[in-house]
Amino acid sequence: MPVNSFEDYPMTWKPVLNRADKPIYRALAGQLERDIREGRLLPGTKLPPQRELADFLDVNLSTISKAFKVAELKGLLSATVGSGTYVSFDAISNAYLLEEQKPESLIEMGAILPDSVSYRPLRDLMQSMLQEDDYAKWFGYSRPGDSLWQKDAAVRLMKRAGVRTSREHILFSAGAQNAIASALASLCRHGDRIGVDHHTYPGLKTAAAMLGIQLVPIRSETDEMSPEAVLYACKNENIKGLYLIPDCQNPMTYTMSLESRRAIARIVQAHDLFMIEDGTYHLIGETRLPAIAAYAPEHTIYIAGLSKVIAPGLRLAYLSVPLKFLDLIRKALYNINISVSPLLAELTARIIVSNQFEQVLALHREEAKARNRLIDRYLGRENCLGEPEGIFRWLRLPERYTGDRFEQIAAAQGVQVYGGGRFVVGSTAPANAVRLAVCSPESRESLEQGLIVLKKMLDE
Repeated sequence: MPVNSFEDYPMTWKPVLNRADKPIYRALAGQLERDIREGRLLPGTKLPPQRELADFLDVNLSTISKAFKVAELKGLLSATVGSGTYVSFDAISNAYLLEEQKPESLIEMGAILPDSVSYRPLRDLMQSMLQEDDYAKWFGYSRPGDSLWQKDAAVRLMKRAGVRTSREHILFSAGAQNAIASALASLCRHGDRIGVDHHTYPGLKTAAAMLGIQLVPIRSETDEMSPEAVLYACKNENIKGLYLIPDCQNPMTYTMSLESRRAIARIVQAHDLFMIEDGTYHLIGETRLPAIAAYAPEHTIYIAGLSKVIAPGLRLAYLSVPLKFLDLIRKALYNINISVSPLLAELTARIIVSNQFEQVLALHREEAKARNRLIDRYLGRENCLGEPEGIFRWLRLPERYTGDRFEQIAAAQGVQVYGGGRFVVGSTAPANAVRLAVCSPESRESLEQGLIVLKKMLDE
């Protein structure tokens, strides 16, 4: 029987347990999930201490611990050392950003869909490939030996980021998100913990949830991940690795300082962590600092995704992988990807080694700059963070709005943006902000129409 009387005892959650449902810990975890999904337990709610809840339900403490662990691995709960267990703010958020369909009248400023200026150069290059006598090989299976010169192209691309690698370290993936999922699947076990920004790429969140990997939000200072907070997480949060986007971080747009890159590299080496460095946005800027992988090459899986910098349909990413992880990640990529398209791999390699790659990047930058000037005209730069050539911005909102509420109202008025709740991790409170995809509207005119709507909302 319970030791304490709970008739008038203040508890944030008083579940009614059906003891016929076995095992009890799974029944309890199921009720916890239902109460969260149906709004009886709100994000940010601190749950009762486990011993208190065990006493209330008259069950063993281990039953409560196992139930909480099941919910935590689903991303429903977030445990903070020395603070307690909370309902995660992202427990009911939608991290799947690209909807299956959208109304034709909706101006897309949510999902990041790069502009179409690169399509004609890609078409011309593909047409020339298909005129070659051996064109048929682009439509068959490829073997590792067929892609050696394509790997040399990847090595060349990564030198731009200061990543000195060789073809022996290069792997291909059908997009950066597949690369991330493969790295997590090969390097983590169910229940492992990795450190991330407190607002991060939703594709990482969905992959981690699928694999039962817990994301630990790392505190930031001056809008970038704090090395001191990384060190704290190593000592207190039992993290096994890190995931970060040091250049034009998605969604918060910061670019990590050189000092922080070096400091985090030293911490990763000292604590023998693995690091997944997402270099998707490295190529967007005209000038960039060296990748963190340049300072911790034996610990870093560096991913260069190309969909956001060349064309969204170019589903290809390059990985530079330390030898100690190479075989594990190669096998995971095979199981997830089977193989990448020979046609896309050859097309990408050719555009990289030709002047067309630089031309395509320049076209994207000029279009992005023109669109960002529109953003600055309507929304300013003080509360709408981002770089002049960036493809998304982070709009901080007045107190009367939450990010999710602003998203809902904007959608009702014909503009799709994404609120902070889609990006938040664990017990972190969602930022009072929305991400704006600068590049996604079909034209500058369409972008301006969307900005007029958002400006009016902000001024009301």
